[in-house]
Amino acid sequence: MTSQRHHAWRHSVVTKLTLLITLVCAPALAEDDAYQLLRGDPQGYAKVTLGIPLVFPADHLPHPDYRIEWWYLTANLTDDSGAHYGVHWTLFRQSMSPEHDASGWASNQVWMAHAALSTPDGHVYQQRFARGGIGQAGVGVNAQGQFDAWLDGSRLTGTSTSKSPLPGQLNFTVEDYQVTLDMTAETPWVLQGKQGYSQKSNLGQASYYYSQPHIKMSGQLRRLDQSDSQNGGENADTARQPITLNGQGWLDREWSSQPLAPNQPGWDWLSVHLDDGHALMVYRLRQRDGNDWVSGSWIAPDGSATTLTKDDIVFEPIDTTLITTAGNIQHQLPLNWRVSLPAQDLSWTVTPVSKEHWLDTAFPYWEGPVMLTGASKGQGFLELTGY
Repeated sequence: MTSQRHHAWRHSVVTKLTLLITLVCAPALAEDDAYQLLRGDPQGYAKVTLGIPLVFPADHLPHPDYRIEWWYLTANLTDDSGAHYGVHWTLFRQSMSPEHDASGWASNQVWMAHAALSTPDGHVYQQRFARGGIGQAGVGVNAQGQFDAWLDGSRLTGTSTSKSPLPGQLNFTVEDYQVTLDMTAETPWVLQGKQGYSQKSNLGQASYYYSQPHIKMSGQLRRLDQSDSQNGGENADTARQPITLNGQGWLDREWSSQPLAPNQPGWDWLSVHLDDGHALMVYRLRQRDGNDWVSGSWIAPDGSATTLTKDDIVFEPIDTTLITTAGNIQHQLPLNWRVSLPAQDLSWTVTPVSKEHWLDTAFPYWEGPVMLTGASKGQGFLELTGY
């Protein structure tokens, strides 16, 4: 076997073995509970500890000693006619064992990227997987000193040498849509929970968690013809007329070694941009005893934030909606919500732009843009897992 053929064979075998763990183990649990992986024993992994300060730009980069982390971006955008578009892009890193990452071919890191786009014509999404250590995916600092997060051609790159994702540019292709968005923010990072320590239950589960809720976004959406989409969008001459998009985005960063407690089947998460410039984030980790863990933050236009606890928030579903997904599988989902901040005498009703936003991925969930009415108007994103 020649050296070149041996390298290709080894690349194929190692990649398949790595992805076998991720793609077979997780889907094998899908019928039962894919999210059991997030409740797994954290023994040997780094522990999330109260009082450890977040440090930038270092904490924009990976934390391979922790089991899982993500870079999570959502955006509500409009075109020149006022038509609505929703963007959802996420890069996940998972450590397959608690041993130190040896990098290269021996790396124990695997990566998963989700990209979704909602347009006036419908909802499209994709998931991609890659192994770590050999350049297929990762997060780091490029040769120009810029933050760089990628999996294949799906990429979030900082456009300054601050080693920060903002200002930055997002590029991805899903089906025959190509998205390019420039992102800027002028407000500080919001440290969720207690200075970035975000408690998830009374049993000790926690994550490090920070956000940038005030991202200004502008860019283009191109619809590619078949030949262009097959070669990754490189043939601009065959692309259709681009659509200009503008709006607001939200970036979440979180890492943990056990983000769910054993008695938590899933979570409901909501991020909101209000028309008066405020932002709101609230989530509940559903517990089987009904005593859900609820937390959030109320963020002023200047980026200053107030942490919210269960006593400060009313976050409850109004009803459930029946949706049918691939394979004629039906789900009853709480797509309409009531959110209130009693101390501020503020209350809103949350409704989805469309109910058709189920992602039938290795970890299946619903994620889509929503609109708010009530004390003020707004828009945001809702995520529902464990249903």
